[in-house]
Amino acid sequence: MNTKLVHLIAAARPNFMKVAPLYHELARTRWCRAQVVHTGQHYDANMSNAFFRDLRLPEPTHHLEVGSGTHAEQTGRTMIAYEAVASAHRPDAVIVVGDVNATAACAMVGAKLGIPVVHLEAGLRSRDRTMPEEINRLVTDAIADLLWTPSADADANLRAEGVPAAKIDCIGNIMIDSFEMLRERIAAAGTQERMGLGAQRYAVVTLHRPANVDSREKLAELVGALGQLAAVIDVVFAIHPRTRKKLVEFDLLKILTSHARIRTTDPLSYIEFMNLVMHSRIAITDSGGIQEETTYLGIPCATLRENTERPITVTAGTNRLVKPPELLGAVREALAGQWPKGKRPERWDGHTAERAAASLERFLKEH
Repeated sequence: MNTKLVHLIAAARPNFMKVAPLYHELARTRWCRAQVVHTGQHYDANMSNAFFRDLRLPEPTHHLEVGSGTHAEQTGRTMIAYEAVASAHRPDAVIVVGDVNATAACAMVGAKLGIPVVHLEAGLRSRDRTMPEEINRLVTDAIADLLWTPSADADANLRAEGVPAAKIDCIGNIMIDSFEMLRERIAAAGTQERMGLGAQRYAVVTLHRPANVDSREKLAELVGALGQLAAVIDVVFAIHPRTRKKLVEFDLLKILTSHARIRTTDPLSYIEFMNLVMHSRIAITDSGGIQEETTYLGIPCATLRENTERPITVTAGTNRLVKPPELLGAVREALAGQWPKGKRPERWDGHTAERAAASLERFLKEH
């Protein structure tokens, strides 16, 4: 078998987290040459050399430098830039990750150029088409040639949409591979000690979704709920840049910073943040990945959303969907040890990248 060229597409920090274990697994093979394509959709200071060093990733082979903009601008610019790269350096497969605009954009480029498209983290559904991510998931899964799913519910979603079973391969959750790859460094990071936090006596918070932070009324309600929590538990709030901007705009930030039991911090590295999560009593979030990591670690998670594209974290794991008025009760339950224990879904075991590499090799031999 000739050496196959594979493009790993990544746009945002979570994409690089998911790409890293697969890159390392493919780099160990003789049949594959993997290249990282950085679209630049979400570029910030945290996507620095230190971040790549943490993940032991090489400098991306291709930088598309798409930047920020509207959904249409990002999608269009990514398609134009990646089409030029894929035409000049035609890969044997394009692997897209997750559900950002670059995921759908590069999948469309690959499909139209006749290059096999593989979707890592396929089949997730929130059933909420007001979420841009849901549109990206639907588009990508409809045109991908091989769909790598994290769990059985994702398989069922794809089958219900008419995807042939031969295209679906349940390989497990790649983010667990990322966590295990960095576990020793996470455990030794000392973030919790540096912040002077007692073990399992604090809640860790992250919020960034427009539905939670773009409306003053909604964000004020959440700030009030965090103030209530701080009466019973220390709160550490890692504030996303988008959220900080809105807190300042709505004159709400000073309410948080003036509270003795609420610690605010800028976004942390994955290693620093997961050190906080590992030692917390409960995570409060509207993010997707944290729902998975807390289920894997057996830590209570309260997700401030109406729905989730990761329902297995609710049905099998330690995640629950809550509304702001329910948050204090949820924290009291976690403190009292009354939270559902949950279990790890099948194939959330740190070996997903191995299964992905084997699946890709089989697929490329057949195509």
